[in-house]
Amino acid sequence: MADESIRIYGATWCPDTSRAKRMFDKHHIHFEWFDVDEDRAARKYVESVNDGDCRIPTIVFPDGSIMVEPGDAELERKLPGAR
Repeated sequence: MADESIRIYGATWCPDTSRAKRMFDKHHIHFEWFDVDEDRAARKYVESVNDGDCRIPTIVFPDGSIMVEPGDAELERKLPGAR
């Protein structure tokens, strides 16, 4: 069974992560938050899907697709109900 939640991996100090989280909040879209500075497993996951780099935000959608450091327009197109 596929995971039905959206997962955002990032850090509290990262402006791109904060911007992405605001976009989800603006559209009232629930997500799970993983802080790569506090959660070693989260950091390892991000590095595993980014060729060893800790690129944030890394956003994982229920369909299995992953967005890394998306811009506002790119993220807006992907969010359910945001059009």
